[in-house]
Amino acid sequence: MDSSAWLTLALLAVAVAAWLLATSPQAAGVWLALERRRAGLRLRTAQIPGFTLPYLEGGRGEPLLLVHGFGADKDNFTRIAPFLTQRFRVIALDLPGFGAATRDPAARYDIASQVERLRCFIAELGLTRFHLGGNSMGGFIAAQYAANYPAHVQTLWLLDAAGCEGAYDTSVIQRYATEGQTALLVRTLDEFDALLATATERPLWLPPALRRSLALRAIRDQPLHERIFQEIGTQSPPLDRLCPAITAPTLIVWGRQDRILNPGVAAHMQALLPHSRCVLLEGVGHMPMVECPRRVAADYIAFVESEGRAERRA
Repeated sequence: MDSSAWLTLALLAVAVAAWLLATSPQAAGVWLALERRRAGLRLRTAQIPGFTLPYLEGGRGEPLLLVHGFGADKDNFTRIAPFLTQRFRVIALDLPGFGAATRDPAARYDIASQVERLRCFIAELGLTRFHLGGNSMGGFIAAQYAANYPAHVQTLWLLDAAGCEGAYDTSVIQRYATEGQTALLVRTLDEFDALLATATERPLWLPPALRRSLALRAIRDQPLHERIFQEIGTQSPPLDRLCPAITAPTLIVWGRQDRILNPGVAAHMQALLPHSRCVLLEGVGHMPMVECPRRVAADYIAFVESEGRAERRA
């Protein structure tokens, strides 16, 4: 290839990179598509009563269903997926009211309502026995599902999970009680940047197009999400009374530098769960699956395999 051809390719590469770093919605979509392709995930859609739920799926093996947190979406698991698909058929959905799923202003979004919708999604996919994980609000939903339907859940994976009393003893959550404001409810582009800084211990880089797209979605969702935040706080009983009903082996993971939910609750949760282990991660905030995906995936795979060996010995 002559020098002019190399120059043309180099200029093309620069142009593509510049376009991906632009702030257009189209660039954000292309970036997400590339990330999902790299992770081996395919975008699919499921219909349940009243809601359309997009989800990502990839890999082979036992199903692993992943549930995102408040204000987040299915792509919170895209970075960890490449380390999981070697062992699992990974499925990550958008919950009703979040991501690209249906938003119904008249619906209820308390934890019990979302657990029922998760049950409908699971039935739609034909899953009968699977591993179940969730981050933050998604951990609350996953844990309540495991308590309600213990026969379905092979193992439970809780990543900085909401739900237990004491978890909300942080300035981020308590500020809502005292001032009616919280970093989780975004009204401006600057507040979205502040949320990312609060959610992770180290700066989280996102392409400008994707960052802007997510920020604008969060701003549009603020009225609905404030109502959801209130419903979870006032209409969702704490997990503490449900934990003894969870029979699935459970891996509790928590970032020691979590500023959104109190890391001290991890030990309390472990004491409540009859068959659980706990991993505390130094230098990690509220989103372990994003901040250190390789380590978090390896810990979970080792946990599942050790539980499998123990079950075979029994």
